[in-house]
Amino acid sequence: MKRLLTTAAALAMLAPGAAFADGHAAYTIGVSNTVQGNGWREQMICAMRAQAASEGDVAELIVAHRNTDAAGQLEDLNNLIEAGVDAIVLNPANPDALNSALDAAMAAGIVVVAVDAGVTAEGAYILSNNQEEYAYLGARWLFEQLGGEGAVVYMRGIAGVSADTDRDNGFQRALAEYPGIEVVHEVFTGWQQDQGKQQMFDFLATGIPFDGVWTSGIDNVIVDAFVESGAPLVPIVGADNAGFVQYLAETEGLQGAAVTNPGSVGGAGIALAVDILNGEAPAETTVLVDPVLWENTSAEGQEIIAGALNPNLDPEWPVSVSIPGWTDYSMEEIIACEG
Repeated sequence: MKRLLTTAAALAMLAPGAAFADGHAAYTIGVSNTVQGNGWREQMICAMRAQAASEGDVAELIVAHRNTDAAGQLEDLNNLIEAGVDAIVLNPANPDALNSALDAAMAAGIVVVAVDAGVTAEGAYILSNNQEEYAYLGARWLFEQLGGEGAVVYMRGIAGVSADTDRDNGFQRALAEYPGIEVVHEVFTGWQQDQGKQQMFDFLATGIPFDGVWTSGIDNVIVDAFVESGAPLVPIVGADNAGFVQYLAETEGLQGAAVTNPGSVGGAGIALAVDILNGEAPAETTVLVDPVLWENTSAEGQEIIAGALNPNLDPEWPVSVSIPGWTDYSMEEIIACEG
């Protein structure tokens, strides 16, 4: 999509649907997110702030960012509707449970954009990393790395969240292609670093043999669990988080792959909301960002990983801090997390 890019000098506190002094639109955008403290989600929020600051049509960003469930997110969404926002960009806790608020928002003329995971409310837009393909690429690489036979640990995200469901569909699709692979242990990490690391410690302590690990983005701490417990490393699949990418480049004996899953999709969601408000809606209500796999088992893959290293990022942040064609901020602006 071609976008008309403008430069914002500052964010003004204006009423929703108002206009700046030069006459162009001044939108208020609401944000709703239900997982706090997770590096991916924090990058998502920072990308939203940075993109809002770079959009010439955004006057204010109202952010509801806390640890809660679908019921709590319903409260946050209703509060944003009451505030009279022009658009809502949300990372949904559940694909169906938020429909009453989303339907009410759209009935009030509020644009709704779900990022990272889908919703079923008719008329809502979805801008997401292709979660099914994310899982499929990583699982297929892992199963091929094991020669099509062996036992794997399957570390998922949050049960019931559509991103996890989509990833499970991709994982199961790869599993069906490799009948010699057995899932010896399946666990939900809640996409929390400490929880995932402890779950890996606990399973290593059982002594049950396994040959590889697929993780839903909780990855660098899984490597830590192996190293700290003294267990022999096995092939590990994760996301393009800065810490895991660094481990792929520097940890001796680690064979692994990172599948791109940029948290900057949040910034892309802000950009899409502004496009829609400006009458430039995409032809389809669902827009997917396709992932890429980086592995450290070939010279070409090692070169890509070396080029992706970024010591300036939090280890839990994806190194993919922007999405070409969608986000307009600089590396410094997203790291500053202002706007």
